[in-house]
Amino acid sequence: MIRALYTAASGMSAQQTNLDTIANNLANSGTAGFRQRQVQFEDMIYQNLVTPGSAETQQTLSAGLQVGLGTKTAASEVIMTQGDPNNTGNPYDLEIQGAGFFQVSLPDGTIAYTRAGNFHLNSQGTIVTSAGDTILPAITIPSNATNVVISQYGVVTATLPGQTNAAQLGTIQLATFPNTGGLSSIGSNLLQQTASSGNPITDTPGGPAE
Repeated sequence: MIRALYTAASGMSAQQTNLDTIANNLANSGTAGFRQRQVQFEDMIYQNLVTPGSAETQQTLSAGLQVGLGTKTAASEVIMTQGDPNNTGNPYDLEIQGAGFFQVSLPDGTIAYTRAGNFHLNSQGTIVTSAGDTILPAITIPSNATNVVISQYGVVTATLPGQTNAAQLGTIQLATFPNTGGLSSIGSNLLQQTASSGNPITDTPGGPAE
């Protein structure tokens, strides 16, 4: 009876973690670029009352008698389901269609990754995230530029005074990972690479317009 109570308690603890994860997913349903997580479970150690394969008689082997001791949460994997587009009217708000992450330079010099494309310009005209972190490669829009356009390939162009043709100001790059489920969430819509995610592969985007 005591063993059964501990086994049942392990299931309650694992489901509490699952409920906490679901609650966080629901709370962030309106968060731009939020990546849901899904809890994965695995069974715990088994107690061998009769070892499988042991001899019952000289002619027969036992199928064994094992009693499981419950379950536990094994992992929390990032789910990369495509979100719904939202037309904001801001020319610097971007949406990634398909795989990839925007690259962000954090204040400590490290690089983080995000699917949230709600960008704006800071006081220097540099494209930054809602938290003020610079996207990489850094792109600065001159204050006197007009007709700023970001193409489906990430190329940023604008018309500068005294010029008739649009000038190219930079190109936004995306990063992909061998295993996106292994990325580590650090808050503020940001993810960081881990040994499980593998190293990022950067390239210019392509496909439908933002």
